[in-house]
Amino acid sequence: MLRILYSLVLYLLTPVILLLLWRRGRKSPAYRQRWGERFGFCPDDIKVPPSPLWIHSVSVGETIAIAPMVGRILAKYPQMPVLLTTMTPTGSERVTSMFGDRVTHVYCPYDLPDALARFHKRFKPRACVIVETELWPNLIHSCHHHRVPVLVANARLSARSAKGYQRFSGLTRPMLEKLTVIAAQNAVDGERFRALGLAEDKLQVTGSIKFDIEMDQSKTLLGSQLRSQWGEQRPVWAAASTHDDEHRQIIAVHQALLSVFPALMLVLVPRHPEQFAVAGDQAEAAGLKVCRRSSGDTPDESTQVFVGDTLGEMLGFCAASDIVFVGGSLIERGGHNPLEPALLSRPVLVGPHYFNFLQITDQLADAGGLNVLADAQALESRLNALLEDADQAREMGAKGKAYLDANRGALDRLLALVTGL
Repeated sequence: MLRILYSLVLYLLTPVILLLLWRRGRKSPAYRQRWGERFGFCPDDIKVPPSPLWIHSVSVGETIAIAPMVGRILAKYPQMPVLLTTMTPTGSERVTSMFGDRVTHVYCPYDLPDALARFHKRFKPRACVIVETELWPNLIHSCHHHRVPVLVANARLSARSAKGYQRFSGLTRPMLEKLTVIAAQNAVDGERFRALGLAEDKLQVTGSIKFDIEMDQSKTLLGSQLRSQWGEQRPVWAAASTHDDEHRQIIAVHQALLSVFPALMLVLVPRHPEQFAVAGDQAEAAGLKVCRRSSGDTPDESTQVFVGDTLGEMLGFCAASDIVFVGGSLIERGGHNPLEPALLSRPVLVGPHYFNFLQITDQLADAGGLNVLADAQALESRLNALLEDADQAREMGAKGKAYLDANRGALDRLLALVTGL
């Protein structure tokens, strides 16, 4: 009964959802395209053989996390069709750039019963792998109704999210009962799922597959090429995956550092494409000399801010930098994955709001590869210290890389579970 009420509310909210989608399209036109897919109407030219393995990753971060598993599945089962769904255009672009036509991509339908019915009728998936914790009552009910086993991969559940699910236990418990298995990142997350009603035999603690990321050699090559252009001896720090409310703080920190390190360059890489121009404009408004990657120009010795306003090159920008700050953490966005810069042996800095990657960030900090900073002023102070002491920065980066290497193996355990489906 509660799920029916939930569905009714969602139907009533659909016009509002479409309005918000249209408004996002002002800055990112891709949000105004392919709306039919979001309601289960897939174009006729999308051809998928029957019974694909359906993998759902919400956006860029989840897609990057699951990419090694997808690659192994494609290698081990070359005849098995794979359907990869996302919710965002940036996620769609990342799927295409990584896998091309080796997988089929469509947007995941909204959690509406009729949209999901059309989706299942069209694709008839043999199994569903949901990356992290994208749990929707109707999606899981629809899979259960069509006898499609569901595995939640690399699952995480913060204390805040657990409280939210607990408030709607009438929807949460039946949903968990219909899952086949949850592969949790750690025992703490696993116990939170158990407390919400997940049966013990449906829980596996596999670790985080984010530790099993492999560095694309093209990204390290890009990093070497960029650093050669910028100057090997020039100090460079990167602010990666920053958000709208962070740009000004980052720019102010950089301005203060320039008084001590006049040759210092900031590589500013916004998280979302609609923020590319905004970030560059704010740096110029602050009186800084800006070079934008999309312009094709090469920074010269007078360039103070290099804006990474392209897609798919962020790791290359990080590889070309000495120190990496991971954005979404000076504001209450919950932060982003700190392991990618750690894989590059770079010292990693984050702000106080990192709840989306709580365990990983805390563990990386305990290992000595990451510093959690209270605010922008603390960020400035720590950057100053690391720029003054290159040996300390290198040691910090080495500790982070060693910790990441020591925690690999979750991907093999997860792949065994997926194969079992």
